[in-house]
Amino acid sequence: MYIRIDRPNETSFHQVTAHAELRMQQRGISAQLLELVLRYGRTLYERGLSFRVIGHKEVEHHARNGVDLKCAEGVHVLVESNGTVITTYRNHNLRKIRPGKRRHAVRH
Repeated sequence: MYIRIDRPNETSFHQVTAHAELRMQQRGISAQLLELVLRYGRTLYERGLSFRVIGHKEVEHHARNGVDLKCAEGVHVLVESNGTVITTYRNHNLRKIRPGKRRHAVRH
């Protein structure tokens, strides 16, 4: 499956893996919802992947421009560097993406 994203002066295609399609079906995430996240979501780079997410800040920001993203709030899409969608899930806690401070081993 491919998802087409049309933006001003840009059109991109994202291939969706079989794993991502299965997870979308299991988690009730439609292709239209995936398209919204890829188009309007914030991009966070972590662990060698890009996470496209829609949090409450994106919902509020785009609501001022007339775009309703309430249904997509909390949806995360993991995308490889070549644009392939690996998986998608729902999680309202965006802090889980970024790792915390590493604890140093205590040696006695």
